[in-house]
Amino acid sequence: MAKNVLLRFVTVGKETPEKREADDRAHDFGEIYREFAAAKAAEQAGRCSQCGVPYCQTHCPLHNNIPDWLAMVAQGRLREAYEISQATNTFPEICGRICPQDRLCEGNCVIEQSGHGTVTIGAIEKYITDTAFAEGWVGAIAPAAERGESVGIIGAGPAGLAAAERLRRAGVQVTVYDRHDRAGGLLTYGIPGFKLEKPVVMQRIAQLAEGGVRFVQDCAIGRDIGFAELRARHDAVLIATGVYKARDVEVPGADLPGVVAALDYLTASNRKGFADAVPAFEDGTLDARGKRVVVIGGGDTAMDCVRTAVRQGAASVRCLYRRDRANMPGSQREVQNAEEEGVDFVWLTAPRGFSGRGRVEAVQVQRMRLAATDATGRGAPQVVEGADYEEPADLVIKALGFEPEDLPGLWEEPALPVTRWGTIKADFRTHATALPGVYAAGDIVRGASLVVWAIRDGREAADAMLAAFDGGARVAAE
Repeated sequence: MAKNVLLRFVTVGKETPEKREADDRAHDFGEIYREFAAAKAAEQAGRCSQCGVPYCQTHCPLHNNIPDWLAMVAQGRLREAYEISQATNTFPEICGRICPQDRLCEGNCVIEQSGHGTVTIGAIEKYITDTAFAEGWVGAIAPAAERGESVGIIGAGPAGLAAAERLRRAGVQVTVYDRHDRAGGLLTYGIPGFKLEKPVVMQRIAQLAEGGVRFVQDCAIGRDIGFAELRARHDAVLIATGVYKARDVEVPGADLPGVVAALDYLTASNRKGFADAVPAFEDGTLDARGKRVVVIGGGDTAMDCVRTAVRQGAASVRCLYRRDRANMPGSQREVQNAEEEGVDFVWLTAPRGFSGRGRVEAVQVQRMRLAATDATGRGAPQVVEGADYEEPADLVIKALGFEPEDLPGLWEEPALPVTRWGTIKADFRTHATALPGVYAAGDIVRGASLVVWAIRDGREAADAMLAAFDGGARVAAE
């Protein structure tokens, strides 16, 4: 190996994949970052300092072997890089696109801390697996031997799919039940195509189906099949429903037509991308074209909404957030992308109410200031008296986060253990609940969180089930 292949962070500067110009990308839902070329990926991978204690790996929820696969890319050994990458991550091509690397691996890169600019880990991770698919290196799921155990998974989002893949590779018979007509959960219907193009998700689902995972779509537990019946069908059940109940804002006018939930809005847009019939989009209810759009919230879902509205041809797009830029929960990279595309952020503002004759026409806005830090470690917002103003709006999108549904009530299973927040109570190591043979993973346990954490939870739950099937100890939540 040539001496200069690695450790080049002093002589080679940080470089990210080319980003499409804002005027170009704001008119379609294609991904905004172009692919790395092979030479550029190798050059950037060669900037890795190969730390003895790699903080990038430590701060990755999956503890991906990042320095190892960076070294392989730098040496042109891409197939080996892919094998290392997929050994710890079920969906590296998805994480490379949507993980907030600036808060995880890249944000904790040692050379970033030393002032040389982080290694562009996410872009290289995406490049590795995209290349693996293109070259045919992503093989079919082929268990060495079939097992007799059967697992039912409720929810086809990242936690459920990660568990399904791991169980199926071990030969377990896996059936995934999902309320939607396509698998993928928020990967399919929540995240816009400009961050995650849908063929990327569909190729993984196809791999699972071809490998023997059975999908039962349009199936709501408690409506189409009872939870008790599901438990009777399978040796173990994994609850991986995610959290879909939208948090609301309790102010006057919140029920006016034209005030909509973020997930309804994003789902309609993604369905149009699949060429589905979407009546609420066709009649203009969930279409931003020509409208003055106001989005309430400061998380990644709010960023998805404002950037979707731009692409739908909104007359204007404003985002109201009750804290300042430094205290917002969403990705700063996404805020920058949104600003480039014409979104106007109005910091330190919150809705006091919505008004209009027959439908929303304006947001009554109250200005805020930040006081001492609260339990989240951020400044606590307080109302500035006498500073209210009116923001004209034809469409208001509430992106205030998500809460769990009442699963014990919906499924007629009062013994299903939940926390005081309504999330499922499960052991943090095995993901087992107090109900025998029932496990839970992902957002339904954590609350709304990152896709990468859901993948980790799903993999861990699958490993715990396999251990239990093989006679290992089962630790349930207290």
